[in-house]
Amino acid sequence: RMERRRAPAAPPRYGRRRFWDALYRREGAETREWLGGLSRFLPQLEPELRPGDRILVLGCGNSALSHDLHELGYTDVTSIDFSPACIAAMRARYACCPGLRWAVMDIRALTFPDASFDVVLEKGTLDVLMVEETDPWDVSPQAAAAMRRVLAEVSRVLRPGGCFISITFAQPHFRKPHYAQEAFGWSLRHAACGDGDAGAFHYFLYVMRKGQPLDPRDVALG
Repeated sequence: RMERRRAPAAPPRYGRRRFWDALYRREGAETREWLGGLSRFLPQLEPELRPGDRILVLGCGNSALSHDLHELGYTDVTSIDFSPACIAAMRARYACCPGLRWAVMDIRALTFPDASFDVVLEKGTLDVLMVEETDPWDVSPQAAAAMRRVLAEVSRVLRPGGCFISITFAQPHFRKPHYAQEAFGWSLRHAACGDGDAGAFHYFLYVMRKGQPLDPRDVALG
């Protein structure tokens, strides 16, 4: 049986736009990779991607993920972040790649039409919604509602048959209840990523496929 522990909340500044704007004004588009670069997850990502896919990257920050996907042949990539300083820096850095598009946008209120993308991808972005939570077993109504808003928007902009890929530190018993909602209209599976012994930290890659049913065991979680 797992022991329930309360963890100290992360600094609340991580959930605030002005913190990120100040950071990106200092750093510009200097690469910063949360949870590691694309090569770490590529074996799990490649089976889900096709070269012609329309890909949306949520909360791109100054990660090289979008550019690295472009260099591998996934040339239709749209990246969003709520920091204008971030988007300005990334747009300037990658001006030589016309297939990369950048937009200032809140992940809780996407402005894209329904069924706009084949793939929606996030790496560590949704974790920001949980930074002030001290008990992952008992998430606050505010954080849960924010997560639902984002996931509902992701489901809306995904085409039928498309997939949402989430890369996170969050273990399945904490994250799957948020993803396993029948209202989103997708299936759910996950894989552990990372090297090391059983006691080492791992990352988790969750794949939600639009239009496929949830496993009954996942329905019970949600």
